[in-house]
Order: sequence, then structure tokens, then C-alpha cells
Amino acid sequence: MNPISKSSAEPTESANTASVSELQNQLNDLLRQLSPERLRVLTDFAAYLANAESEAATQELLTIPGLLERVQENKTTPKTEYANWRSIRSDV
Repeated sequence: MNPISKSSAEPTESANTASVSELQNQLNDLLRQLSPERLRVLTDFAAYLANAESEAATQELLTIPGLLERVQENKTTPKTEYANWRSIRSDV
């Protein structure tokens, strides 16, 4: 068995978008065939996967040194000290 190279395992963004669209269509077709009991099981599993993905993103953010401290510090900034982003970045 040949291992899949990273480049073939991870398609380009445009190919990935097409794949996601195809997968969503396939999933919708399959959902229509499931009993209510199986739909509940699938919903629980999808919630588990979404939670795991969210947790991974949270853990990634927590590895940024000083991020939590900066967020807490920014929460205490009075609104009078806010700056309009357009006055800071006019090129966006």
C-alpha cells in the first residue's frame, strides 16, 4: 500500500471547494434516506465533530503567547479610546 503524499491528500482551494460542494450534496441525499433514530445519531456525531474542531481551534489560539492577557486588557479599554478602523487603514 502506497502512502498518500501530502499534495495529493490536500487538494487546491478550488478543488477543495468543489469537493465540499459534492460532499454536501451527497450528504443531503443520504440524509433523506435515514430514519429519525439514525438522524439523531448522526446529529450527535456531527455535533461531536464540530465541537472537536472548535476545541482544536481554541487550543491553537491558546498557544499564542500573551493572547489572553491582551484580550483581557483590551476588554478594559474605555470606548472613548477606540479608533475608527478607517482612520487607521484607509486601503481596506
